[in-house]
Amino acid sequence: MSGSTPRPLSISSRGPLKGHVTVPGDKSISHRSLMFSALAVGESKIEGLLEGEDVLATAAAMRAMGATITRGEDGVWTVNGVGVGGLLQPETALDMGNSGTSTRLLMGLVASHPITVTFTGDASLSSRPMGRAIEPLSQMGAEITASPGGRLPLMLRGINPAVPITYTLPVASAQVKSAVLLAGLNTPGITRVIEPVPTRDHSERMLRGFGAELTVEESPEGKIISIRGEAELKPQHIIVPGDPSSAGFWMVAASIVAGSDITISNVCMNPTRTGLIQALRMMGASIEEVDSREVGGEPVADLRVQHAPLKAIEVPPELAPSMIDEYPILFVAASVAEGRTVARGAHELRVKESDRIATMRAALEANGVVTEEFEDGLAISGTGGAPIPGGGGAVTMLDHRIAMSMTVAGLAAAAPIAIDDVAPVQTSYPAFFTVLDSLTA
Repeated sequence: MSGSTPRPLSISSRGPLKGHVTVPGDKSISHRSLMFSALAVGESKIEGLLEGEDVLATAAAMRAMGATITRGEDGVWTVNGVGVGGLLQPETALDMGNSGTSTRLLMGLVASHPITVTFTGDASLSSRPMGRAIEPLSQMGAEITASPGGRLPLMLRGINPAVPITYTLPVASAQVKSAVLLAGLNTPGITRVIEPVPTRDHSERMLRGFGAELTVEESPEGKIISIRGEAELKPQHIIVPGDPSSAGFWMVAASIVAGSDITISNVCMNPTRTGLIQALRMMGASIEEVDSREVGGEPVADLRVQHAPLKAIEVPPELAPSMIDEYPILFVAASVAEGRTVARGAHELRVKESDRIATMRAALEANGVVTEEFEDGLAISGTGGAPIPGGGGAVTMLDHRIAMSMTVAGLAAAAPIAIDDVAPVQTSYPAFFTVLDSLTA
C-alpha cells in the first residue's frame, strides 16, 4: 500500500498549463458503486471506476465477502452480487490500506450481517479514530472491539436482525451517515439518520438508483433520511463521473499560473461537492461550466479554467461540508491571492489522513507563506499574484492530498519545493504526475 517506498520530489515552476484533462472517476461514487453492486442480486457493470489503491481495497474486501468482481480489458468492471444479507465470513482480516471511506462504510454493511470481520489498515489509517461510526453501529447491536482511541485494528461482530435506530449526526459526516444507512439495508423496519448540516448525498442517490426504499424530508432538526430494511437491490450499469476533488488541483493550478487555459472533462457537479468551485469563484477565478448534463443520476459538466488574479476572501464556514477534502488546495490558492484569506469551520480536517490544518501550515510556512492557525482552519496572507518564495521542504505525513497540493504550490514558487514523499498519491490519483507532465509539456 501507499507509503511503503517513499518517493521524494523537487517541484518548481514549469510555465502555463494548457490542454484537456479527464480526471479519475469520483472516489466516493467508485467506493459505493462496488459496494452496492456487490449487494445486488445479479450482474452490474461499472464504467469509469477510479482505480486507485483506496477503491481497489474496497473491491478486495467485497470479493473477500463473496462478491465476484472482475475488470475487463476495456476497463469496465463487472460485479456479480450476493444480495443484501448474503455477505460471507471473510477468511482473513480486511486490509483497508489508507481508505477511511471503505472502512467506515464497510463497518456499516457488516454490522447487520451475522459475520465477524477484523479491519486493518496502514499507519495513516490506523491513526484515525473510528468512534463516530462505532457509536451508532453499537446502538444497532453490533459488537465492536477497537484498538485504544477507537482505532484500527478493529474487530466487528455483526448481528442479525439488527435494531433499527433514529440517529442524529453529532458532526457533519457523509461516511457516518452512510455507515448507518448501509447497516439499515439489512435491518428489519426503518432506520433513520437526522442530518443537521447537509453532507455529500451520493449514498442516497445511488441507493435509490439500486431500488432501495429511501426517503429524504426536511424538518426543523435537519434532513431526515429514512431507509426501509431487508431491501432487494437490483443490478445497475453505472458510469462514474469525474472526481471534483481531483479536478480541484488542476482548477487551482490553472488559476494561479499565468497564461494557463485548460478544460477538465466530465466533472461531477453534485451541489454537495462544489464548495471549492464556489470559493474560487468568490476569489475571482475564471471557471466556466460547459455542456452541463446528467450522468447516472449525478449532474456533470466540463470546466474551462483560465488564469485569473485571485483576491482574498473569508470562506463561508457553511461551505465546509461541500469542500472538506479541498481545503489543502484552497490554502495553496490563498497563498498567491491578494490579501488575507480566512478559512474556518473545518474541524474535520484534524482527523483526515493527516491533521491537514497543521500539516499544510507547516508546509506553507517552510516555503515562505505567512499563516495563522486556528483550531478549525487557517488564515493565509497571499503574495498578491507574485510567486510564493518556495525553497523549503514539505512533509506530507503520508497524505495524498498534501502531496498533490504542495506539488501545485511548487508550480507557483520562486524556488523549488522539496516534497518528502509523493507515493501516497497512488491512493486516489495514480496518473496525477503523468497528467501534470502533459499539461505543462
